[in-house]
Amino acid sequence: MYRSRSYKKPTSNARRWQIGAVAGVALAIVGVGLGVASAAEAVPTVNCPAVKIGVAVPAQAQAEVQSNLQLLNTQINEANTRLKNTVGQGGPQFIQNAILGPLADKRFATINRMETAIGRNAAKPDLNAEGLKTCTLNQNGGTSAAQPTAVPSTAAAGNGAAAGSGNAAAGVGNISCPQVNVNVAVPASAAAEVQRNLELLNTQITEAQKRLEGSVGQGGINFVQNAILGPLADKRFATINRIETAIGRQSTKPNLNAEGLKTCTVSNSAGAAQGTGVQVQDAAAVAASAGKISCPAVNINVAIPAQAAAEVQRNLDLLDTQIAESQKRLESTVGQGGINFVQNAILGPLADKRNSTINRIETAIGRNAAKPNLNAEGLKTCTVVK
Repeated sequence: MYRSRSYKKPTSNARRWQIGAVAGVALAIVGVGLGVASAAEAVPTVNCPAVKIGVAVPAQAQAEVQSNLQLLNTQINEANTRLKNTVGQGGPQFIQNAILGPLADKRFATINRMETAIGRNAAKPDLNAEGLKTCTLNQNGGTSAAQPTAVPSTAAAGNGAAAGSGNAAAGVGNISCPQVNVNVAVPASAAAEVQRNLELLNTQITEAQKRLEGSVGQGGINFVQNAILGPLADKRFATINRIETAIGRQSTKPNLNAEGLKTCTVSNSAGAAQGTGVQVQDAAAVAASAGKISCPAVNINVAIPAQAAAEVQRNLDLLDTQIAESQKRLESTVGQGGINFVQNAILGPLADKRNSTINRIETAIGRNAAKPNLNAEGLKTCTVVK
């Protein structure tokens, strides 16, 4: 009996210990649950400065800028999610090193992409990526401020615009360039190239105007001159020179005053477009205004040896070719040069060529017969008949 009582007593104590242990575990579980709930209430959220687009955004860049502004919000939301999912992890620098630091790098890159997108079609702005990349914490939680995603268009840019106009050009002025007049006859073979370059002058003005409107408020006092008008002048100078060169390949190269016509200004009145009509003069009209080259006939009044016949004929044909070439040059240079231009540049060289050609005819005959005098000196001179 004693042994039986002694055996049951420990069993009763063991049961009481088990009940107490179970209760202790339950209490511990309840305590952990309360601790998690408390931590969730104190999860911080990120607090980021707003990125404001303070310049007009060209139409070509608006979609890309819009996408990157929305990406800034996505980055904020992802950082908040990571804050919530890593409560209690890491040491004292965990949030800075694993969340806020990477977020700053992402924001910096995103803001830079917006600057680059705008800069492809206008002056590249400084949106202060370095100053706006860093976010802080709302230690007691709360909703993170959303990044504004409105994109200011070129037409809506209000920096310096006239009140109530809504037009950037009204506030920044208009590019005004001097007219380039092609006041010489344009050979038909050069007409297409001259036309392209005249149209290019208009394209250059349009692009400069667009840049002027898209860069309102940017740069210092010399920004417009250095970034817009200066480069435009260089482009215009090169384009006008190309027009001169195109004409000069088929006739005398004109001077269209590239140096004097390259410079444009900014005015309050609308700029006139560069005229692009290329007047290729009608051949008959040019010939009528230029006149006709008239040369004395070269008559072979002696017998021509058979051995010299071919050479004599080639040189007689050459006399006709020389007249035709001189006539073409006369027509393509109407209005060029001074009072002695035709004599010095056309008739004088033609006389020298004719003198040499008539002398060759005399020499060819003289190899197989008496050398004749065909009066090269008297027959070399041609005139222009109106």
